[in-house]
Parts: sequence; structure tokens; C-alpha cells
Amino acid sequence: MMNTRASASSTARAAQDSTAFRILARVGYVVLGILHILIGGIAISIATGGGGENADQGGALQQIQQTPAGVFLLWLIVLGLLALAIWQIAEAVVERDPDTKKKWAHRVKFLGTAAAYLAIGGTALVYAMGGQSQSSESSQSFSAQLLAVPAGVALLVLVGLVVAAIGIAFIVQGITRAFEKKLSLPGGTARSGIVAFGIAGYIAKGIAVGVAGVLFVIAALTHDPETAGGMDSALRALAGLPFGVVILWVVGAGLVLYGLFCIARARYARM
Repeated sequence: MMNTRASASSTARAAQDSTAFRILARVGYVVLGILHILIGGIAISIATGGGGENADQGGALQQIQQTPAGVFLLWLIVLGLLALAIWQIAEAVVERDPDTKKKWAHRVKFLGTAAAYLAIGGTALVYAMGGQSQSSESSQSFSAQLLAVPAGVALLVLVGLVVAAIGIAFIVQGITRAFEKKLSLPGGTARSGIVAFGIAGYIAKGIAVGVAGVLFVIAALTHDPETAGGMDSALRALAGLPFGVVILWVVGAGLVLYGLFCIARARYARM
């Protein structure tokens, strides 16, 4: 058992020490930023009366697929996000916080982030190979399948609460500026700008993810899986609120800022 742990730890450290791998992981932050800029742009388009595309990763990837260099960019997204996911898994393996509870909390966070990157990368792979994926339909299908099993309502409520909690965590990170701990920021105006982008971006993404979680809970309580449609449905739900157009415009702009923050993170992340 000890030899297995030592081997996993040494493999993780070897990956983190690889310059080529570190560069590819930083590229992952860039492509993650581009995706959020596109999603934010679609959200703003919805707020202003347009927005035929889905305001989620699928809609952003479809836009990229339609560009002249679309296939190349999509494969770059796949590789970058795969590298980011492996990096997060390596962080989980080498985590050495002396507090056992904190250590496992960090590991769960790293592995959850890795799973999210792999999911987006998997969607990008579908588009790179010429296909398409509707994440809202996937969410609805997942909700319908979960509701069909015993205790499905409770399970879907739990999923919704977990997603909502992730959204709240994003908001808290934005308000407390916790993301600064992960960066080696420059001084002066550049630092202030990156921090401002981070605050606005984390809060905006937290709102979008949190609303998506609430929609899962509503889908469970109303036994209507079509309510749960991922980020696209969450953003469109915001548009239906009082002053919803303004709220959606602000959230869309915040997602664009989060995308810019991710691009800056590619340069300044501690890796």
C-alpha cells in the first residue's frame, strides 16, 4: 500500500515538474477563458433580444466549431483541459495538509474540479470529431433518469443542493478574494485589474451555477425534468425575473470578465 502511494505521489510530482506539461496546463486556462467569454457574450445577446445559441459550453464550442480553424482549436481545447484535469488530480495526490479533514476537503475539491474539466473536454472532443452536444438536453435526460429510480426525488434534490453549494462557493471566493492565494500577481494597476476581474467573474459564475442548482431542485419537487437544463436554462431563467434583462446583462458581462481572469491566470497561476 505504501509503495503504491509513493509511486502515485512520485508520478504526480513528475508530471508537475514537466515544463511541457505545465505549459499545456496553462493553455488549458486560456481555452477555459475563451469559453467563458463566448458564454458571457451569448448571455448578453439573450439579454438584448438575440441569443439563438445555447449560453453554455455547448453553445461556445459550436461557435468555435464554425470558425475556419475550428477543428484545430477544439483539439487544443481538449488537450488543454485534459492537462488541467491531470494537474488537479496530481494536486490531490500530493496534498499534504497536516489537518486530515482539510487534506481530504482539498482532495475532494481538486478531484471535483478535474471532473468538471474532463466533462467540458469530453464535450469539446465531440465537437472536434464533427458532432454536437446539447448540455441542456443532457441535464434533462440525467434528471429524468434520476427521477425514475427509487428515492430519485431526494437524489435529484441532493444534486441540486450540491450544484447550488458550488455556486455559493464561487460567490464566496469572489467576495473574499480567496483566488489570490493561487496566483503570483504583479504589482500596480495590473494586479488591481486582475483582482477586479476575478471578483466580478467569480460572483457572476457563482450566480449562474447557483441558479442551475436551484433548477435541479425545482425539477425534483415538480417531477418535471425539463426544468433542469444546465447553465443555459439558468441564464434564461434569470432573464424571466423582474429586471431580469439587466441582471442577465450583468451576469453575462461578469462571465466575460471571468474569462479574462482565466486568461490572466494562465500567466500568473502558481504551478
